[in-house]
Amino acid sequence: ERFPDPKSLVKDLRRTGFKAIWMLDPGIKSEEGYFVYDSGSDRDIWSRARLWWANLVKDFIPNGVDGIWNDMNEPTLFKTVTKMMPGSNIHKGDAVLGGCQNHFHYHNAYGMLMARSTYEGMKLANEDKRPFVLTRAGFIGSQRYAATWTGDNLSTWEHLHMSISMVLQLGLSGQPLSGPDIGGFGGNATPRLFGRWMGVGAMFPFCRGHSEIDTIDHEPWSFGEECEEVCRLALKRRYRLLPHIYTLFYLAHTRGIPVAAPTFFADPKDPLLRTNENSFMLGPLLVYASTLPDQGVDQLEHTLPKGIWLSFDFDDSHPDLPAFYLQGGSIVPFGPPYQHVGEANLIDDLSLLVALDEHGKAKGVLFEDDGDGYEYTKGGYLLTTYVAELKSSVVTVRVSKIEGAWERPHRRLHVHLLLGKGAVVAAWGLDGEVLQMVMPSEEELSNLVSESEKKYKIQMENVKHIPNLEKVSGHKEVELSKTPVELKNGEWALQVVPWIGGRIISMQHIPSGTQWLHSRIDVNGYEEYSGTDWDLEQAGEAESIKLEGDIGGGLAFERQIYIREDNPKVFQIESSIIARKVGAGSSGSSRLVCLRVHPTFTLLHPTESFISFLSIDGSTHEIWPNSSEQLYEGDRRPNGDWMLVDKCLGFGLVNRFNVNEVYKCLVHWGTGTVNLELWSEERPVLRQSPLRISHEYEVRRIS
Repeated sequence: ERFPDPKSLVKDLRRTGFKAIWMLDPGIKSEEGYFVYDSGSDRDIWSRARLWWANLVKDFIPNGVDGIWNDMNEPTLFKTVTKMMPGSNIHKGDAVLGGCQNHFHYHNAYGMLMARSTYEGMKLANEDKRPFVLTRAGFIGSQRYAATWTGDNLSTWEHLHMSISMVLQLGLSGQPLSGPDIGGFGGNATPRLFGRWMGVGAMFPFCRGHSEIDTIDHEPWSFGEECEEVCRLALKRRYRLLPHIYTLFYLAHTRGIPVAAPTFFADPKDPLLRTNENSFMLGPLLVYASTLPDQGVDQLEHTLPKGIWLSFDFDDSHPDLPAFYLQGGSIVPFGPPYQHVGEANLIDDLSLLVALDEHGKAKGVLFEDDGDGYEYTKGGYLLTTYVAELKSSVVTVRVSKIEGAWERPHRRLHVHLLLGKGAVVAAWGLDGEVLQMVMPSEEELSNLVSESEKKYKIQMENVKHIPNLEKVSGHKEVELSKTPVELKNGEWALQVVPWIGGRIISMQHIPSGTQWLHSRIDVNGYEEYSGTDWDLEQAGEAESIKLEGDIGGGLAFERQIYIREDNPKVFQIESSIIARKVGAGSSGSSRLVCLRVHPTFTLLHPTESFISFLSIDGSTHEIWPNSSEQLYEGDRRPNGDWMLVDKCLGFGLVNRFNVNEVYKCLVHWGTGTVNLELWSEERPVLRQSPLRISHEYEVRRIS
């Protein structure tokens, strides 16, 4: 209904340089008359689906599809505790993959096989075009078929910081084309967070912004002119560096080198570089970013690898943009700041950044081909090695080696020789011909450095800073975002997301340094009931949070999370479903409802963790991860408390509750996680009889 003529829409978008990436989820609607379902059912395809799916993709491409985005392909199922397909489901896999096995066997491979099938379908549609597939789930080998993004992250500074390590780890794992949802998927970004994230994200191998429905607009122009300007500069940087980034992808394709690599790649023997989470390498180019809300990149102390590292910019330095350094001995190509890649032309000016090493030499490569298709496999490309050398105060830049059948385009060459502290000298020539530059004298160099430092200082003083709007209002009846609220004392540090009914996404016990629970906003974590509209009331020194939300049908959900004043080692959660206006004359009963506590705790030592409790009937229980899902009702319920024990840590997390409010208890083991669930009875709610569960947590040392 929203897109009645997708072909015409895509045609219009392509005129302005856009490409359309269409999302396909693995779920097929079970409905007779739906042609996809009918096609699969008629051929009994559900047990041999990949070729069938590939042919569906092939027929889908002519709608104007430039690429396909495979989402939810773990696969995700929202109506299960684990949010994934039950492990007991059987897949009729290929013999080489293990044949007929349960879902636990195929879970990790499922997403990769969907990406592979999608890739093959796009190849069937046009064998002369390189498929672009984006996948959320994958496995070893996924990089052959698809790019990967890092999943549904949050609009928080923590997740901005984490995105750097995640991209680097994916690169080390063999996936060179990855990146996060810039600005965060869940929750509302602030102007500074979004601008800072765009500055870093524009340098990631895969760069795109994305956010969840019902969040505020997450476009650069949505956060004010200061943020929009930072985003514009960040994207101009990316387009200027595309010749270099494209070359890095060629090296990843032919040699397996990550496009974005950890900084310690520059000096593997330096242990300090292994702790640096704010920088990364794009070949010899070092990107140094700030992920702290109150510190711009100009306020950080930059830890650089040993050797020569020369700073540079494109006359665009800004506190909210990463700083750039080029390693001595390197040459990096760059080009004009296009609006889109369709504007690029091989005869456009080519620029080289040159940083000499201690011997006065530098070297770099540039890979060029059609940008699509497979002619490069038949020699249809140009791989150029450029070298620079300083002799007798003259720097000579030339081509030392070429590969490929392409002729060199007739174009101008603009060489930028970095001198240190931002100073640079430049010269023009023709690409392929020898270019010589006279090095400045010591006095001239001193003046150039002084002018560069002065220019940088003036530029940083005159930039329009993105406003720091980080704090969430604590007053009632404000529109709540998905930004976590922190409750903290000397014992506990909790992060609570008001938007979804006060879900706890982080539960850290400070004295033991143990993170008992840590999750993203939409999966796992802790919640009793999910809603969308909430009123928030904070009390005291951020040690209590109270929420109330309308959950429809005349019912409201109330929750209070607080750290007890009389015993700060304990934090308590009180949740209720209450009747506001139900039935005739507001005195009737509601629909059947159930209150459910289902936290997903993190197992730091899965093989050394278990659940321990004493039942109402007096029996003792130890439940280990190798057991199946366990349900306890009646007198088999825990007698008011149960404990998650980590033998390696020597600590247990005790969960105490009122047995009169809890109808049944459930234990479910996941991969590195465990659910300890409390369920109320299922019944109608009256004004005089709300549904309640009150429970608390405390960490106890065990012998």
